[in-house]
Amino acid sequence: MTSPNPPEPFTADVYRARMARAADAAAEAGLAGVLVAPGPDLVHLTGYQPVSTERLTLLVLTPGQEPVLVVPTLEAPDAEAATGAPALTLRDWTDARNPYEVAAPLLDTAGRYGISDNAWAMHLLGLQQLLPGTSYASLTQVLPMLRAVKDAAELERLAAAGAAADATYEEILKVPFAGRRETEVSADLVELLIGFGHSQVDFAIVGSGPNGANPHHEAGERVIEHGDMVVLDFGGLRYGYGSDTSRTVHVGEPTAEEQRVHDVVREAQAAGCAAVRPGAACQDVDRAARAVITEFGYGDRFIHRTGHGIGVTTHEPPYMIEGEEQPLVPGMCFSVEPGIYLPGRFGVRIEDIVTVTEDGGKRLNSTARELAIVG
Repeated sequence: MTSPNPPEPFTADVYRARMARAADAAAEAGLAGVLVAPGPDLVHLTGYQPVSTERLTLLVLTPGQEPVLVVPTLEAPDAEAATGAPALTLRDWTDARNPYEVAAPLLDTAGRYGISDNAWAMHLLGLQQLLPGTSYASLTQVLPMLRAVKDAAELERLAAAGAAADATYEEILKVPFAGRRETEVSADLVELLIGFGHSQVDFAIVGSGPNGANPHHEAGERVIEHGDMVVLDFGGLRYGYGSDTSRTVHVGEPTAEEQRVHDVVREAQAAGCAAVRPGAACQDVDRAARAVITEFGYGDRFIHRTGHGIGVTTHEPPYMIEGEEQPLVPGMCFSVEPGIYLPGRFGVRIEDIVTVTEDGGKRLNSTARELAIVG
């Protein structure tokens, strides 16, 4: 079921350009540089994906200087094999040495640095102990756009991930729902996502009946019944980039109220997608979707933001939420996923990934948004 034509792999030159842009962005933000720990930022900038441990691994990006990756000696061969390795200098350290003494000379003793959100506290404190004049801020705070704008190759991967999620939804409609546990349907979603080319499944939410009123309900042992509304929310990584889509289905014919609530969410989701255009603020997408739900009297039952960015992770900046004034830029990708949640009864959520184009927005999911009837 996987695609016969995977995208061309990223090259060392791609990673070299990304690191240079990050260093330039740091300078524009008044930072002395960027410190990148193992995690999505490091993958995006170098193609290197080590496990985060107590041993220090740190990419140091400083404007006008060669990127340097500090790594444990025992992990140096893996770092050297990363696609982006030719675009940087490796400095390794053995277990007998203080790793912060290796990293410290790379930093300005009075500099302010952006650092990966997921950097371990022990590593940050180790640097501060040797360099008490330095200061640090999270990359989400100081460089929220670091990974937000995707190039054509990244958009290709996101589209492929979205297509695989769409194919998964089309197939899940064919499986039995009534009389099966949520965990069984969730397992079907996982199997389908993998079958359609995902290398990693991050979530496969199945919220039936009252469980659907919990937006992040983990699939449990509840047996799905005839008459249940069922929220499906699933996604993961394909070719290193994320998918995330939600649809709400009904086991048998819905009541008039259930259909009405679903129609309101569908209208709100369409309004949110229609608000996507260059120059609009992130909060405008949230406002557009929320206004529809509020108009129909369910404003207090829409209990989360309208969307989140997606890329090498399934959740990342930017966020579609009130107060976020970041302008939308062509190449940004994020979810638009309003919902209504009626505690003890049911919930409805509809979600697509949308990318900002030169003159508006484009959905990367194309499956039907009408309320599907399942057996």
